[in-house]
Amino acid sequence: MALRTAPIVVKLPAWRRRLLLIAVLLGFLVLLGRGLYLQSFHKKFLQEKGDARYSRTLVLPAHRGKITDRHGELLAISSPVESVWASPPDVEITSAQTQQIATLLGMKSSELSKKLVNTERGFVYLKRRLPPELAAKVMKVGVPGIYLQREYKRYYPAGEVTAHLVGFTGVDDTGQEGFELAMNASLSGKPGSRRVIKDRSGHIVEDLEAVNVPQDGRDLVLSIDRRIQYLVHRELAKAVELRKAKAGAAVVLDAKTGEVLAMVNIPTYNPNNPVNIKGKTRNRAITDMFEPGSTMKSIAVAAGLESGQYQPDTKIQTAPGYMSIGPATIHDAHPHGILSVAEVIQKSSNVGASKIALSLDRLYLWNFFNQLGFGVKTNIGFPGEAAGKVRDYKTWRPIEQATMSYGHGISVTLLQLARAYTVFANDGELKPVSLLKLQESPVGVQVFSPQTANQMKEMLEMVVQPGGTALKAQVVGYRVAGKTGTTHKLGDKGYEKDKYVGSFVGIAPASNPRLIMAVMIDEPSIENKQYYGGTVAAPVFSTVMADALRMLAVPQDSPNTNIVIEEDVTENVDEVSESI
Repeated sequence: MALRTAPIVVKLPAWRRRLLLIAVLLGFLVLLGRGLYLQSFHKKFLQEKGDARYSRTLVLPAHRGKITDRHGELLAISSPVESVWASPPDVEITSAQTQQIATLLGMKSSELSKKLVNTERGFVYLKRRLPPELAAKVMKVGVPGIYLQREYKRYYPAGEVTAHLVGFTGVDDTGQEGFELAMNASLSGKPGSRRVIKDRSGHIVEDLEAVNVPQDGRDLVLSIDRRIQYLVHRELAKAVELRKAKAGAAVVLDAKTGEVLAMVNIPTYNPNNPVNIKGKTRNRAITDMFEPGSTMKSIAVAAGLESGQYQPDTKIQTAPGYMSIGPATIHDAHPHGILSVAEVIQKSSNVGASKIALSLDRLYLWNFFNQLGFGVKTNIGFPGEAAGKVRDYKTWRPIEQATMSYGHGISVTLLQLARAYTVFANDGELKPVSLLKLQESPVGVQVFSPQTANQMKEMLEMVVQPGGTALKAQVVGYRVAGKTGTTHKLGDKGYEKDKYVGSFVGIAPASNPRLIMAVMIDEPSIENKQYYGGTVAAPVFSTVMADALRMLAVPQDSPNTNIVIEEDVTENVDEVSESI
C-alpha cells in the first residue's frame, strides 16, 4: 500500500502580497490618470484622429458666375473638371497600379510615390483640373484612398480680344486680373460642404449631418458690345503692326449713356493659357497716363468760348509761328498768321491755343479741367486705375498755363480723354462712364452751355475736313467731329526726342452723336515722319466707325460718298511741341 506525500505549503511573507497589490493599484491609478489627462487636455485631438479614420468633410464647390457682354454673348464661363487627391494613410497601392495611375496623370511614377509616402498628411493633390473622362479612368484602377473632387475651370470664348477687361482666374478659380479680380467675391459665390462616413474603399456609407448647400456666384453683364470689341481689336492690332509701335489702346463709348462699348489694348495675351504674360496684362486705357497733346485744345478753346471773351470767328494773331514766354518758346509746325478761333482748332495752332489760355483766369481754367474729370479717377471699378495729373492752379507759371492748353504738362488716361468728349456730344453735359451695362441713361454734370458745346462740335468737324489735320478720320456717309494729338513721349529725364504718342478722339455722327472713340498709338516708328495722330490713330477711328455705325444701324447724316484725302502730307501734321 502506497504512502501519500503531504503537499508542501510555502508560506509567503505578507509584505509581498501587499507590495503586489500596491503595484497593481498604482498601475491602475496611472492608467486612470492618463485617461483623465487625455480626456481633459487632448479630447479634441483624439476625436479628430478618430474621426479621420472614417469621416470626411467634402467641399461642394460653388459655380462661378458667367461674364457676358451687353447682348448676352459669353465672355467667361466655367466648365466642370475633376481634381484627383489622396489620403496617404489610407492608400493601398501596388507598383503596377502606381505606374498605371502615373501614366494617366502624365507624371513619373517616382513623383507619384513621393506624394503618397508621407503618411502624416491626410490630404494631397495628385493632379488638378483633369477632364472628367480622364479622372474616371484613374478611379477605375480601384486604389483605396484616392478620390475625386469636383472643381471648375474657366474658359474665355473671346480669348485675347477681351483679355484686359475680363482677366483670368488662377488654379484655385480665384480672379487674378481684370473683372475676374475686381468682382471676385461676387463671381465666386460661397462653397458648401458635406460631412460623411466613408469605408476603406472610399465609398460613402452615411451622411453625418445636413448638407451645407453651395451658393453659386452672380453673373456679370458688361457694357461691352462683343462685335465692336472685335472690330477695334482687329484694326488696332493692324495699326500697331503697320506703324511698328510699342503699344496701342482704344476706347469706344456710347455717346448718350457713357457705357464703354469697347476697350482694347495691344499687346494682349490669351487668358485661356496665361503664360509669358509679363507686361501684357496692363489695361493701358485705364492704368497708363500720357500727355494728350492737341486733343486738349478743344477743352481750352471751349473754356474761352464759355468765358464770353471769344467767338468762333474771333481773330487771333499767331504770326510769326512762335511765341516766347520767359526763356521758353512755343512753336507751331507751320506759321499761319491771323487765324479765327475755329481755325486755331482746325490748324491745331499751339500759339493760338496758348494765347487763349493765357487770357483766362488760372482758377477758371483749372475748374474746367477738374469738372471734366482730369486728375481724378473715373471710379469705373477697375483695378489699377490711374487718376492722371493736373497741377494745382496756385503753382501754375505762365508757361505751364500755356502748354496745358495743348496737352503738355498735364497727364490723362485714354478713358478720361474719351469721357471728356461726352460734353461735346451731349450739349455740354459730362456723362459718367461705366463698364457694366446700365438699365437707363445716367444724369451727367453740366460743364459747358449747349451753345458752347455745339460751337465746339462744329469746329471739330472742320478738323476732319480739307485744311484740317485729321482727313484720314473721315467716314463715308457720316459727319465726323474730332481732334488729333501728337506729343513727344515723357521719359524719366524729360521729353524723349525720337519717341512720340499719336492720338485721336472723335465723335460720330456729328449731327446726332452715337459713338465716341479715343485711339492712342504709343511710340510709332519715326520712319518717313509717319508718327502723327492724324496718320497713325485717325485711320483706326475711320475704319472702326464705318463698320460700327452700320452695325448699329445708325442713319447716315452726310450726302458725301467719297473720302477726300489731300496729297500734301504736311496737311496731316498735328504739332510737334518743343522748347519746354
